[in-house]
Amino acid sequence: MNNPFPGMNPYLENPIFWSELHYRLITAIADAIEENIPLQYNVVIEQRTYLSDDSDSVFSKQVAPQHSSTTQLSTSEGITIMMPMPENVKESYLEIREIATGFVVTTIEIISPKNKKAGEGRKAYENKRKKVLASLSHLVEIDLLRSGKSMSILGEVAISDYYIVVSRSDIRPKAKLYTFSVQQPIPSFQLPLQSEDIEPILDIQSLLNSIYNRARYNLRIDYNLEPVPPLKADNAAWCDMVLREQGLRE
Repeated sequence: MNNPFPGMNPYLENPIFWSELHYRLITAIADAIEENIPLQYNVVIEQRTYLSDDSDSVFSKQVAPQHSSTTQLSTSEGITIMMPMPENVKESYLEIREIATGFVVTTIEIISPKNKKAGEGRKAYENKRKKVLASLSHLVEIDLLRSGKSMSILGEVAISDYYIVVSRSDIRPKAKLYTFSVQQPIPSFQLPLQSEDIEPILDIQSLLNSIYNRARYNLRIDYNLEPVPPLKADNAAWCDMVLREQGLRE
């Protein structure tokens, strides 16, 4: 069964599915690009690795017996707690490189949940982003997550569910911003290459729909439940209507 939504499927933002979707989408984009760019380029799947220390600090306190207000609790044996353990995180992204020189023509990033909340994940991505923006490489930034803090841009921009930024090195600081809601298809856009090249169109919507079918998400998602994170009231009502019309919700 096909993706029941015209654009991004909000159920795929759930952490249960997101890591797999991120991996599949990165790979699908790489394969689609490879078939449509000049032979002097290749597409490389790179990884950014860092230790995440932004886990919540959770204290598991032993239940103490009831004492009178005059009784002092003994702490000679201490209490059991849980320490926040650093997590070794690997985030994949794409680079289009010139084969002869190794020059990175374009970097393509799919934003992850850790990039959108305070902590090492955001710091690591912001550092990488600054380096690309200060270089001669183009940057494509794809944000298919409604939750968290979006990447910084200058000026006032209407709030939207999802964003795509195409930053061409030759016209910075200007960039092209595509915004779209959960009710809209993911917009296609030209993939920036070097000025003399014919630039292919990147159709993320078709890639997402193909992944949805191959991964059999229709058999794995319970559409009677609400998506995680939850939708805003107007989008939730629209989602309910879409799913009922297709017989996916009782």
